[in-house]
Amino acid sequence: MRNSPWLVATYAFIILIGVLIALPNALPNSVLERIPSWLPHSRVSLGLDLRGGSHLVLEVDRTDLVNERLQNLLQDSRRVLRDNGIDPASVRRNGDTITIALRDPAQRGAAVTQLQTLGNPIGFGAGMGQSDLDIRTPNSNTITLGYTEAGITAHGSAAVEQSLEIIRQRVDQVGVAEPTIQRVGSDRVLVQLPGEQDPSRLRQLLGSTAKMSFHLLGNQGEPGVTMLSDEGGNQYPVLDRVELSGDRLTDARAAFDPQTNEPVVNFRFDTAGANRFAQITQQNVGRPFAIVLDNKVLSAPVIRTPITGGSGQISGGFNVEEANTLSALLRAGALPAKLTVIEERTVGADLGSDAIEMGIFTGFIGFLLVVGFMFFLYGTWGILANVALFINVILTFAGLTLIGATLTLPGIAGIVLGIGLAVDANVLINERIKEETRKGRSTFAAIDAGFKRAYSTIVDSNVTALIATVLLFWFGSGPVRGFAVTMGLGIAISMFTAVSIVRVVMVFVAGRYKLKKIDIKPLLPINLIPDGTQINFMKGRFIGLGVSLFLSVASIILFITPGLNYGVDFRGGIQMEVVTQNEADLAAFRSGLNELGLGEVALQEFGGHNRLLVRVERQPGGEEAQTAAVEHLKTEVVKIDPTAKVERTEVVGPKVSGELATAGILSVVLASLAMLIYIWARFEWPFAVGAIATLVLDVTKTIGFFALTGLDFNLTAIAALLTLVGYSVNDKVVVYDRMRENMRLYKKMPLRELIDRSINETLARSLYTSVTAFLAMLPMAIWGGSAVESFAIPMVFGIVVAASSSVFIAAPILLFLGDWRTRRAKAAAESAGQPAIEEGERPSQA
Repeated sequence: MRNSPWLVATYAFIILIGVLIALPNALPNSVLERIPSWLPHSRVSLGLDLRGGSHLVLEVDRTDLVNERLQNLLQDSRRVLRDNGIDPASVRRNGDTITIALRDPAQRGAAVTQLQTLGNPIGFGAGMGQSDLDIRTPNSNTITLGYTEAGITAHGSAAVEQSLEIIRQRVDQVGVAEPTIQRVGSDRVLVQLPGEQDPSRLRQLLGSTAKMSFHLLGNQGEPGVTMLSDEGGNQYPVLDRVELSGDRLTDARAAFDPQTNEPVVNFRFDTAGANRFAQITQQNVGRPFAIVLDNKVLSAPVIRTPITGGSGQISGGFNVEEANTLSALLRAGALPAKLTVIEERTVGADLGSDAIEMGIFTGFIGFLLVVGFMFFLYGTWGILANVALFINVILTFAGLTLIGATLTLPGIAGIVLGIGLAVDANVLINERIKEETRKGRSTFAAIDAGFKRAYSTIVDSNVTALIATVLLFWFGSGPVRGFAVTMGLGIAISMFTAVSIVRVVMVFVAGRYKLKKIDIKPLLPINLIPDGTQINFMKGRFIGLGVSLFLSVASIILFITPGLNYGVDFRGGIQMEVVTQNEADLAAFRSGLNELGLGEVALQEFGGHNRLLVRVERQPGGEEAQTAAVEHLKTEVVKIDPTAKVERTEVVGPKVSGELATAGILSVVLASLAMLIYIWARFEWPFAVGAIATLVLDVTKTIGFFALTGLDFNLTAIAALLTLVGYSVNDKVVVYDRMRENMRLYKKMPLRELIDRSINETLARSLYTSVTAFLAMLPMAIWGGSAVESFAIPMVFGIVVAASSSVFIAAPILLFLGDWRTRRAKAAAESAGQPAIEEGERPSQA
């Protein structure tokens, strides 16, 4: 057996390219700047949880959009009818339609023709090419018109696209580096701003519609007058008629008033706007003139003299930051519709740097534990597996760099878990080669048989893990998607590093040193699992199932009462992480925060006596109420303890929390169904039923673990459950694959004996693959911190549960199903007058 030179060269080339692509991630900026320009310079970008910053999801207010479109349609309808000599009795809005009553029914046809000109063809999607208006004539003198559903959808989509551009301009105005601004779904915009940690300023900058208009003041109570207030609560009778729109502004800059030295905003109009502004001020000297922004009066000065220079000034008691924000809003222009902040997360820079250090530290320790364990298990051959593991990590970073992925703290957890899962293939291969060597096979025959017979198990186990990963990416969001990407890449790349590369090197070593047999043995003369074990596992099947059912029932009871500690992702509201220099006075914080009148305030220590987690229920009212609550909390926290710092803030609305909860449940259910279908297709239905029944018991125990420990049940917890779904089935596949092989080899062997034999033959590889995953995750579970504890700690627990359930639950269920099939086959044979199947035999279709 020899390696193809072309194959070796191809593998070496892939590794070299991977190293060159991944290398910039390990180089400091000073070194990276000096390397040749033709070499890769790109790096994996860090998520906000690793470098600090703010994350907001804004949604187009559909109601506001429809209201504005209908208001414009009302005015346009009056104008077009008047311009064409049609005098209606009335034109009024009635819900979501405009109703026009005609004086002369003979004018109905002409009126409909003119009104049709107000419609616009839909440019895409349902109804493409059709008008966005629905015009009807319920009787001879009445016309109704409104927007079609397809029209509203098209206008909403256009509003999102316009909003994207305006938000980009606003962000550019304030100079945030490397912002992420992208469309999410049909009506949402995601904004991530590294380093920006003032959520109230962000809400004002991004959520403000910034529709500026100039109005004359009237008299309270008169028709066409609306009472509007300023920031101080003062009321002004503002005429509804817009004298001049903010669309005519060409520039707006923050400055200081030379007389008062207070911050102001100077603005300038285009030519048409300057002429109109001059005309208004000339005709209304001595009258108050209101400058209105989003239905708030900024200022209402009295016109002293005509203003003909095309510029003006807004003074409203601003501070410098407010003046800068307002000028940025005016320069960028108004949003086409109101945007509502439905999700907000802010991470402090200190917490981000701590997360990087902790992620690197726990990942490195996990890597060393796995490397040490493989070296202990397989000695010199373990070094080969460790080299393949190191290449796997390099190629994973290369892949992340190539696809432009963002590395998050859960993403680091995905790499760490991927390390534990990547060596599973090496464990399966090494144990299989050892088995083939004991059968007396020659060196190359043992290598060939070991790789071939382990390959199907490796594929099956990796596919089940990848199914869970794909669903996690599909239904997840934010950092959780980062976990799915890194773990998925690691698993896919391990098929190359742990199988292809290891095989080439193993063949090379065996040929180079002319080995007569492959002697894979542990570093020390200690076998954790002796060869040839003959444990009668099925003898204790009732005990195993009984204990498992008891624990699952207990977990269900814990789920009901006291229940899960739902995180802000699923119940909505406000969550803050507070850090103090000394031990936090929990009683003082609880007393002070409860006095704010924000409803139920929950406090708990986590990760140390100087760290507090503060949870507050969602406040009644709109987004302004949430912003105000956050500011009150921050002020009170510092008032209680001047050394306190708010390191993380999360605000999640009820709509988002409901969507996240639904997506989480759906993803777990779909993952379980996908596993059922895959196992059924690859094996037989009894195997699939056994795997899914075991999976349900494993998941219920893990949920019980969440309830018992009080860990946050959030998006990260869903990631843990989905990963455990894949891992649990992954673990079963190792045993199932051997059972399937033995069923072909020992057709007359009683099923109970065959199951015990298969478990004993795969006991070492089942245990070792679980240990590698356990060791990889253990440091992160101990030291990973609050950001990953809802993932790492349940994963460690779940790995232990999945390993034991493969032997004590899945196998007994398979035995019961097999015996049931045997009894059915025996009864069918007897009724047909055929020779009965002897007790203990298996029906031929098994």
